[in-house]
Amino acid sequence: MARRTLRLKWHEGNHIELLRNGEEFFPALCAAISAAKRKVHLETYIFNLDKTGFLVLDHLRDACARGIKVRVVIDGFGSHEHAREIGARLASMGAQFRVYRPEPTGLRHMKFDLRRLRRLHRKVTVVDERVAFVGGINILDDYVDVPDDGKGARPRFDFAVRLQGPIVDDLARAQRALWLRMAWRRRDDWATFYRRLKEWSKRRSLRVKAPVVPLDGHGHRAALLLRDNLRFRQTIEDAYLGTMENARHDILIANAYFFPGRRLRKALEDAARRGVRVRLLLQGRSEYPMQYRAGRYMYAKLLHDGIEIHEYMASYLHAKVAIMDDCAMVGSSNLDPFSLLLAREANIYIQDAQFADELKSAIETELKNNGQIVTEEALQGRGVIGRWIDAFSYFMLRAGVALTGKSSEY
Repeated sequence: MARRTLRLKWHEGNHIELLRNGEEFFPALCAAISAAKRKVHLETYIFNLDKTGFLVLDHLRDACARGIKVRVVIDGFGSHEHAREIGARLASMGAQFRVYRPEPTGLRHMKFDLRRLRRLHRKVTVVDERVAFVGGINILDDYVDVPDDGKGARPRFDFAVRLQGPIVDDLARAQRALWLRMAWRRRDDWATFYRRLKEWSKRRSLRVKAPVVPLDGHGHRAALLLRDNLRFRQTIEDAYLGTMENARHDILIANAYFFPGRRLRKALEDAARRGVRVRLLLQGRSEYPMQYRAGRYMYAKLLHDGIEIHEYMASYLHAKVAIMDDCAMVGSSNLDPFSLLLAREANIYIQDAQFADELKSAIETELKNNGQIVTEEALQGRGVIGRWIDAFSYFMLRAGVALTGKSSEY
């Protein structure tokens, strides 16, 4: 097989810290906001007004009181329940706030529109254009709505990374581009938009920015992978495919919503056939039944191809990470049609053996302590009705993919 060449914008000398679950992520995020000197720009799919959400708002309020410029972008569907109140709270503290594709109101809410599926799913925060956070963790408490089997609730299993170094500049530019694009979509105030665009262009032409240099010669090599519906439609998927095709020893993926297209399934199958150990850690507790059952319908074929499948049983699995030999992926993108065909996503792709080993160790610990291996016998034991429901969910999800015009990929 011809090896895929990845044309990515790599940066050397980054400092990347792995953060496990909200227990490590939110203290690091809040500490960075508290230390901000100029600007905080936060994007998230879900912003929930729970204990953790109010904690983040408190730190943003303190930043505004110190004169820090605060921008917040939330998704109109993911944060629909609290969008109005969040906007009011941010406005009262002096922060700038925008909703990505607000949900329609009234009768328009009943009308199907494919554009409503194009969501802002990425979770990115940049502070002072020097520190950034990327991952799968929403502004949502780890223990909200998680299952409890009587032994006590366990947190969602997820990851993020804290970044310093040249790659932060790419993240800041991506945020600025989206913020400007969202301003353009506010067609009710064209005069203000053109005035701000002119002022922004003038500032950019006068601005002399010091080059961002690597932190040290021994930092992490990394690239930012974006997915949108214009320039970067397949960047994340192609990075996965290229790395899988070149893998020689090990592929370990932990992914919340696993419903890959033909190319990804074939890449996993080919890797297993040439002797690569391919392991998947997937949801064992169903947060969204149709996606879970549709993915489970593929288990028999995956097992037949020599791929190991483990289900995470402690709580909800929300991670979107992978290790492929010495490469690692951490971000917001699931391996499903929503993430790969429709949503705006952001992943960090890291070529560093030490970081890959750290992430691999964290996942293998969960495999050992909270994973349940899936066998062909276990699949048969799920019964005829269960298998029929899995098949129905699979074909319904495929029918949904057909509405995007991408059915050939699935």
